[in-house]
Amino acid sequence: MSPRHRRGDETRERLLAAALELYDRDGAEGFTMTAVTGTSGVSVGSLYHHFGSFDGLAAALYARCLSGLLDAVIAALDAERDLVRAGTATRPGRDEEEAAGVIRAVVTGYLGFTREHRSAAHFVHASAYAGFLAAHPGPVTRETGPRLAEILGRLRPYTEAGLVVELPDALTETLIVGPVAETARRWLAGAPGIDLDEACRLLPERIWRSVRA
Repeated sequence: MSPRHRRGDETRERLLAAALELYDRDGAEGFTMTAVTGTSGVSVGSLYHHFGSFDGLAAALYARCLSGLLDAVIAALDAERDLVRAGTATRPGRDEEEAAGVIRAVVTGYLGFTREHRSAAHFVHASAYAGFLAAHPGPVTRETGPRLAEILGRLRPYTEAGLVVELPDALTETLIVGPVAETARRWLAGAPGIDLDEACRLLPERIWRSVRA
């Protein structure tokens, strides 16, 4: 990598880090171009050069944070798959226990990321319907699309085996992720009665029942 490209990457990182810090500390009201450039020490011109606009910066930050969350879910799915392979090497085929394990991995991966990366999870949940996403769908789709496809693809063999109800991907995603996302959103907001450990213990079975064929 040339020194110029390295400096460009460092500038992008400074802007993204400052943006996340400001949003987490000051909320949407403090999430402004002036605040981000002042905190990062990067000029407005450089921000426009790297992201096109302040909305472009926000979309890039959202893509990064959501990608981190999805990567955590995929890592949990990988760990679950390794356990299944180790424990069922002599048992061919797929069964409900394995399919339920996929659901458990999604829940624990999602909520684990929320606990360990609260700032990023906060930005994802607070920005889910923000205008900058509609204005800049490309970066978000490029970053998160393959990851979402990977997660849904882990469940597809169980659908084909008749263990999971066959629905459009968007509805399957809603049934599985909807309760987990709402739990995370309430925990991030400090709502009383939300315990992530309890959610990891109780939600997988209830969500599994909603998608079991």
